[in-house]
This record gives sequence, structure tokens and C-alpha cells, in this order.
Amino acid sequence: MPALLNKVSEVEGIEWVRLHYAYPGFFTDELIDVIANNPKVCKYIDMPLQHSEDRILKRMRRPGRQRDTRELIRKIRERIPGVSLRTSLIVGFPGETEEDFENLKAFIREVQFDRLGVFTYSQEEDTPASRLPDQVPDDVKEYRANVLMEIQREISNERNGRHIGQVIDVLIEKYDGRNDVYVGRSQFDAPEIDGEVFVGGKRLQIGNIAKVRITHSFEFDLSGEVVA
Repeated sequence: MPALLNKVSEVEGIEWVRLHYAYPGFFTDELIDVIANNPKVCKYIDMPLQHSEDRILKRMRRPGRQRDTRELIRKIRERIPGVSLRTSLIVGFPGETEEDFENLKAFIREVQFDRLGVFTYSQEEDTPASRLPDQVPDDVKEYRANVLMEIQREISNERNGRHIGQVIDVLIEKYDGRNDVYVGRSQFDAPEIDGEVFVGGKRLQIGNIAKVRITHSFEFDLSGEVVA
């Protein structure tokens, strides 16, 4: 993976290389160094953890332990200053207890992910998980998902606030004529799943990267002005 990232970044015309679905077991010191030191590799890591509790991960048949994940996240943030961390979680997996859910809430508050997606477990016929005991009722799944997203809204709002006053690169993707602003995204936001940056100022070229000074932050989005 490190060699591939470096090779792709050498292609003329490619300015950003973004790593998705980077499971914890894939991370090596070499990979962290490439993300930290290659200017074309986005300081953005999408690490789908699925859950915080070892017992639930084992039932999901996913490798890894909570202790190792915490240590990996600490190392990543230490060696890649300003990195944006995204994860996805599943609530309501068969056997998830109220205690498991409370621990998951505490994990989210502790780690402070920049971006987070929550999915409810969906029972699929003839899968091993569908035959597990202790299936969680649908209304409980929905409630737990909503609670996690409310927690994340507060975290995202605070994390986004750190960009106020900074000048960041923004890829301009479209023009919103109704509000007379351009809409783009930073290296800290993946297309379609993360937030956007609303940009005011002089006429901009769609598809170009502009220098933007961030003036306002919201739960999931940013806004700012083009730097002359």
C-alpha cells in the first residue's frame, strides 16, 4: 500500500490521493509515514471500525482489539498532525447489550472522530449473523443510531472549529447561483459522505483548487473566502 500511494501520486495531474477503507490491521509505520510526508496524500483516514467492544467484534468475525485500536489512533494523530479521522459503526448487531452501547458512546466521546457514519444492523437471510440469538429490535437499533449521531454532531462542530482562521486548499466542484457561493471540499472531506466548504469571493474555475481562509464552521461544513 505505501508503494502504491507513492506511485499514484507521481501521476501528472493528480493532486490528491485519498485512502479509503483502511482497516486497522493494514496499518504499518511505513504507511503512516507516507500519509504524513507525501504532500499529495490527503491527511484523511477512513478506518471502518464497526464497533468498540471486543465481544461484539468477535461476534462480527472481525479481527482486532479495542486496546490496539486506541493505540493505533494515538500513534496516527501523533505522527500525522491535523489528520482527519473517519470511521463507520454498526449498532444493533445481535447480542449488543445496553452496556455495550454505553461503552460505544464513551468510546466515541473519548476518541473524538472528525467524521463518523452510523448504520443499523440489517438482518440478511441465510447469513451467520441472522442465526445468532439475541436479535436487537428495530426500534432499539434506530434509537441507538440517532443517539450516536447526536453525540457526533457536537464533536464534529467542535472539531470543525479548529479550522477557523486557517487557509486550506479547497477543490471547487460547483457554483450555487441561488446563494452566490462556490461549493467545494477540502482534503479532510471525502465526496458524497462528508461535509462541504462554501466559498465566497472572486470568480473561480470549477475543478481547480483554491486557497480559502475559513471564517465559519458548522456541524459538518465550513465556509470562507478566497485568499487573493
